[in-house]
Amino acid sequence: MSIVFTLLAFPSCSEEKEHTAPAIHERDSVSVMTSYGVNTLISDSGVIKYKIVTERWDVNTVRTPSRWTFIKGVFFEQFDEQFRVQAYVQADTAWYYDQKKLWELRGRVRVRNVNGMRFSSEELFWDGMAHELYSNKFSVLYTPERTLQGTYFRSDEKMTRYTVSNSQGSFVKSDVESEPAGAAPSTVPGDTASAVPVVRPAATKRAATPKNPLQP
Repeated sequence: MSIVFTLLAFPSCSEEKEHTAPAIHERDSVSVMTSYGVNTLISDSGVIKYKIVTERWDVNTVRTPSRWTFIKGVFFEQFDEQFRVQAYVQADTAWYYDQKKLWELRGRVRVRNVNGMRFSSEELFWDGMAHELYSNKFSVLYTPERTLQGTYFRSDEKMTRYTVSNSQGSFVKSDVESEPAGAAPSTVPGDTASAVPVVRPAATKRAATPKNPLQP
């Protein structure tokens, strides 16, 4: 009887077991497009208006909200109709929420235009729907006439009018007037600055990164 039991038990001990990993349900963690060494010209109405340069560009349309991610940093140039550079924008990290038309720039954020206006901060949002720029971090704004520093910045997207609260810096005497304690922050007319508008993906190609005009 013991021999029979051994023979019957042996096949059950030798059965192979299939080892499988659990299914991956986090589909939103995967980008639908990843491009490296991007140097892309963007056209508007058949005219080349913008250029975007980045080491890595990820596009994810599954995440909520959908977004483009520039984890290795991003650099923009904006051109006029004669293909002359009008403005530069750069950041260490950036996200573009395409459905909201909202840019979120982080790290060493730098903006400069051909009129000499420069903006520096660790954060900058550009709302393409509201047509405004804003930052809740310490920011420095340089113009040919003045230098402003503050912990809150808001401006129209062309930087023709801007507000800096909790500010300090140098002013032209005619720019400011005495205000009562607790008054709202002053809105100071500034020089014209062109913000980089919403861009759409285009064909990408590998190219050497040009010299950065925002670096000293």
